[in-house]
Amino acid sequence: MKKLSFSLLISLFTFVLLAGCSAKESEHVDNGSAKTEKHRVVATTVAAAEIMDALDIDLVGVPTTKKALPKRYNGLPEVGNPMKPDMEILKSLEPTEVLSVTTLKYDLKDSFKGAGIAANYLNLESLADMEKTIRKLGSVYDRKEAAEKLVKQFEDKKKSVQAKVKGKEKPKVLILLGVPGSYLVATENSYIGDLVRIAGGQNIVWGESMEYLASNTEYLKKSNPDIILRAAHGMPDEVVDMFDKEFKTNDIWKHFDAVKHNRVYDLEESLFGTTGNLKANEALDELVNMIYPS
Repeated sequence: MKKLSFSLLISLFTFVLLAGCSAKESEHVDNGSAKTEKHRVVATTVAAAEIMDALDIDLVGVPTTKKALPKRYNGLPEVGNPMKPDMEILKSLEPTEVLSVTTLKYDLKDSFKGAGIAANYLNLESLADMEKTIRKLGSVYDRKEAAEKLVKQFEDKKKSVQAKVKGKEKPKVLILLGVPGSYLVATENSYIGDLVRIAGGQNIVWGESMEYLASNTEYLKKSNPDIILRAAHGMPDEVVDMFDKEFKTNDIWKHFDAVKHNRVYDLEESLFGTTGNLKANEALDELVNMIYPS
C-alpha cells in the first residue's frame, strides 16, 4: 500500500476539519522559564489542555474547539484551530510556553519559527509516550506527585487489560481513519493502533514506520481481518455516513469476514482521537469489548 503521512492527510483536508482534533524545538523543551513562578502557558490542542488541567496547571490560552474544555479554562482567549493556530493572538499572550503535539510538528514548525515562537511538541503518539510526556510536564511544573498518580491510573488499566486478554487468540484487526471524503489505514504505530495492541488485537498492517497508509482494498481483502474498526476524524457524523455508503456501494467489502460476521465497529471520536488523551482507559475498555465480546 502507498505510504501517506498523517500530517499530509491533515494538510489535504484542513478545509473540512473542525477544531479539536488534539530555546530549541523538541518534543518537550525545558527552557528554564517554565520553572519560574509565573507561567504563561498556551495549549493549542484539547488533549494538551486536558493534561494540564489534570496536573492543576493554569493556562493563558486555549484552542478554538467545539469540544468541552476543562471548566477552569472558561473565558480564556482562543488561539485558533490546533492545525492552524493564530500566531498574532499567540504572540499577544506573551507565553512562556506554547504546547502542540508531535503529529502536527511537520505542518506547524515553519509557522511557529516565522512568528518567533518556540513551540514544544508533546509526544502523545502512544500510551507509553503520553505517560513519559505527563512525567516531563510534572517535573517541569513541580507537579511530580500529580503526574505519577495520573500515570499510575493508565499503568493499572494496562495491567488489568493485559491480564484479561492473556492467552487468548489475537484476532486480526483493520483500523480505518476517516475524514470527510476519504480514509486511511491506521498502522500499529498510530495511537489507536497502540491501544488495539494493548487490548489484544493484531493489526493487519505491521512492520511499517508510518502511522497511516493509503487504502488499498484488494490488499486489505487478502489480509481478511476478523474485525474492522472505523474511526471518524473531523466531522464524525459525516464520516460515518461516508463509511456506510462505501461499505454498501463497494462490492468488495461484502467478502470480508468482519463484514460477514457483523464485526464492524464505529469508534467514538471523543474516546479515540488521533493522539493520546486522558480517556485512554475508557477507550481500552471499549476495545476489549469489541475484540473479545462476551
